[in-house]
Amino acid sequence: MFILGGTGAMAAELNLYTTREPGLMKPLIDGFTQASGVKINTIFLKDGLAERVAAEGSRSPADVLMEVDSGKLIQLVEQGLTQPVESAALADAIPANLRDPAGNWFALSLRARALYVKRDLDISSFTYEQLADPEWKGKVCIRSGQHPYNVALTASYIAHHGEEATETWLKGVKANLARKAGGGDRDVARDIMGGLCEIGIANSYYVGLMRSGRGGPEQQKWAEAIKMVLPTFKDGGTQVNISGAAVAKNAPNKADAVKFLEYLVSGEAQKIYAEANYEYPVNAKASVDPLIAEFGTLKADNVDLAKSAGFRKTASQLAEKVGFDN
Repeated sequence: MFILGGTGAMAAELNLYTTREPGLMKPLIDGFTQASGVKINTIFLKDGLAERVAAEGSRSPADVLMEVDSGKLIQLVEQGLTQPVESAALADAIPANLRDPAGNWFALSLRARALYVKRDLDISSFTYEQLADPEWKGKVCIRSGQHPYNVALTASYIAHHGEEATETWLKGVKANLARKAGGGDRDVARDIMGGLCEIGIANSYYVGLMRSGRGGPEQQKWAEAIKMVLPTFKDGGTQVNISGAAVAKNAPNKADAVKFLEYLVSGEAQKIYAEANYEYPVNAKASVDPLIAEFGTLKADNVDLAKSAGFRKTASQLAEKVGFDN
């Protein structure tokens, strides 16, 4: 059970700017309010969070900024919209490669860039490098190479192998596509069920959403047609992206903002993350939802998220150069 430590007089309210869906945030907010007595005002911004905070300037009421992509968090730092935080609780719960070295942002949950596999295929392990192997010609499904999920994966590939090798890899993956790159991650499962492809890349949490029935009975059938494998780089682990948060530069209530972040990495909150959206907890002591846990233990890649995010522009340019979506 998370217990809020004493920090003197606490603010009655805290302002959260978030791109996370309100439905996912509600149980986390309710849990913190119950533990602390601090009410959280949530401002949901599907897009333009950084622009909103920048426009508000020093008068911004934002205390906590929450994004669903590491690149977005790093952009907040680069735009001078965050402030560093020192917290033993955050440092203890979050691996070093999943937080800003200067304490400007922190991962709160993980989602793996996973391999969806036709259920009767004998595959229990896989590398991202294998996606370009000729044996998979005409058997791979994937969404746009310019989608942020795949740009992040390509950026991680650059971090491991360099730009030239990544261009060759992208050409190989494109040559193996069963259909034009596009659609969504869940469509990969649909197209595997339909016999269009045998393997594909998609985010891990969609499997939980489909299997649980939250996507409807049709998507349950898609999930039944596949199994999920956690691929790795040959010299690393599984590529992950994060949801994460930062304390705003001009936070009126910094002390309680830090306490909110500390709550979000507690066992109590990490359990909510796992159950609400089938994500992997960032805190290794927290459990994974059973619908995801049966696919094995996640070994997150150890490449620093800030380093791989620095290659995103190049990753997008390479996808354009090889005509990945054409």
